[in-house]
Amino acid sequence: MLVKRLVHLLSALTLAIPLAAPVFAQVPKVVRIVVPLSAGGGADIIARIVAEQISRANGISVIVENRPGAGTAIGTDYVARAEPDGATLLMTNPAFLINPLVRHQNYDAFKDFKPICNIVNFPLFVVVKADSPFHTLADLVNAAHAKPGTVTFASAGPDTTTHIAFETLKLAAKMNVIYVPFPGTAPAITALLGGHVMAVYADYTSAAEMMKSGAIRALAIGSAQRFKEFPDVPTVIESGYKDYDQQSWDGLLAQAKTPPAVLEQLRRFAGDAARSKFVKDKLALQGLLPDGACGVDFNAILQKQNDQYGRIIGAAHLKQ
Repeated sequence: MLVKRLVHLLSALTLAIPLAAPVFAQVPKVVRIVVPLSAGGGADIIARIVAEQISRANGISVIVENRPGAGTAIGTDYVARAEPDGATLLMTNPAFLINPLVRHQNYDAFKDFKPICNIVNFPLFVVVKADSPFHTLADLVNAAHAKPGTVTFASAGPDTTTHIAFETLKLAAKMNVIYVPFPGTAPAITALLGGHVMAVYADYTSAAEMMKSGAIRALAIGSAQRFKEFPDVPTVIESGYKDYDQQSWDGLLAQAKTPPAVLEQLRRFAGDAARSKFVKDKLALQGLLPDGACGVDFNAILQKQNDQYGRIIGAAHLKQ
């Protein structure tokens, strides 16, 4: 009889105590997007556009924080060591992949990070001064072959996206040219306009206004397809160099140990932002379109480019 009473009592208690609801990991209410570059640059502008849209659409606070230095390594390493809760993200560019291939870093691009979304791709152009005697990429290459070591070719660098694009072209065309690195594309273009260098490998955001004004002329675009803003500029592939494909990007990544559920939410937030009219309109002002490759698709892009960079850095003997 006592046993039966105890059973009835336990049953009643079980019914009286509500079951705890399952706890799901969620994106924190305050998220920081760390940009490992100075304020005002391409990655910073893109980060602020995306942050504003994510905040408006999802009711969370997204703050952009600049942590420049050491060619993006300082900010990148900071995010790699951050609490893996989705509250600290990285908005970066191909330097994220290039740096570990060139010299030792405190982070591993694939072990310490998980891709969220690639937000936008940036075309790269080979440009010359408007009054340059070079009107095609073949003109430039032929001049380099005719007088080896006399053509001067500049970019932001060393070990930047445009420097790697230059080295890829140099190897493909078997050119013997003088490489002149500058602390950014803007000073390289200033040197071009001053007649101090003969050609520059430039990113679109830095060169677009000068190209539109006619101060500089594009001989070729590095990406595999032509760019809608400059449809008459041929690709390097069309200029005779098969499989050449060099472009830049700005994308979001999270700490590798971020809970999968939080990663999926972040990918949804970022992907929706990239597809939003607000972001599309902001990018259109710069002549750009959002990419929006997220998760495994963004990871495939990173893996392919990492392999490509590894081959070029090895062939050009850039590893330090």
